Amino acid sequence: MSSTLHITNGGNFTDRLKNLPIKGDIITWNEMLCEGKTLNNVGSESFWKTRFDFLSKNYKVSKAKFIDLTLKEYRSLCNHKKEDKIVLWFEYDLFCQINMLAVISWLKMHRRYAEISVVCSGEIEGQSKLFSLAELTDEQLLNHYEERTFLRQDDIEYADYIWQLYCSDNPIRLENLTDFAKYRFPYLEKAIELHLQRFPSIKNGLNSIENNLLELASTQKPKTKNEFVKKLLLADNSYGFGDIQYQKMITSLKPLFGSFNPVKLTKKGKEILEQQTSYYSCIQDNNIYLGGALKYNFLYNTNTDRILKL
Repeated sequence: MSSTLHITNGGNFTDRLKNLPIKGDIITWNEMLCEGKTLNNVGSESFWKTRFDFLSKNYKVSKAKFIDLTLKEYRSLCNHKKEDKIVLWFEYDLFCQINMLAVISWLKMHRRYAEISVVCSGEIEGQSKLFSLAELTDEQLLNHYEERTFLRQDDIEYADYIWQLYCSDNPIRLENLTDFAKYRFPYLEKAIELHLQRFPSIKNGLNSIENNLLELASTQKPKTKNEFVKKLLLADNSYGFGDIQYQKMITSLKPLFGSFNPVKLTKKGKEILEQQTSYYSCIQDNNIYLGGALKYNFLYNTNTDRILKL
């Protein structure tokens, strides 16, 4: 008799899924692989050690919390060996798409026999904006589930291939991909595009998100840091970042802010935003990874949308 395992993109959605009339056990994938160093061998000891080191250093995640939220769920996934149907619940944004690639890579290695399908939020007929899973009604979620995308073997191979490229030390191979349309991941091309734009721009040494962050600070003049973060969350959700990611980003750009109450840029911050000078002289930590690549080893040319190696 066949059975189903659901893998979700976070604890809040897991709670929601439990209340829907859908059968099967549920595992939560509690990770944010779009940030920090990643290794391609998902689930290995070195993989989890690398991830804990990053989360501990950058987000003060304790060992107990990491074990409780992430490793326990992963071990539970390892112990679910009998399900022949696996349903992935992930969203259209960069955060979710990178996590989804990692999960598919793991499934390719460890659950070769399983039928894998994806419920992905995003487009809704007649609507111009993209929707997260949390924004959907129960009826819409059930419809998405009924119409989920069943992955073929070549889709699984492709997801694994892109994951390997994401974890490599050179993002230029990712920008040379042109065959996304052949595979059943409608939001993956955009996610990879956004990922590449996270490398510093030639014009001022800040990436796309950092430039948008300074632009918002300059034009909207938030009265407090919290208001600043709220505005950033509302401005663009294609990255799928939460408040903790934006808080960390603001902290890393601290030399460019004169105050946070109200939010004001320094003279240097304004000059960098206006591309009169570069952020490179302000870099405090050169050891920042995006996947397998060092952020400051590459430049993004906004005129040609191409990556250059330094």
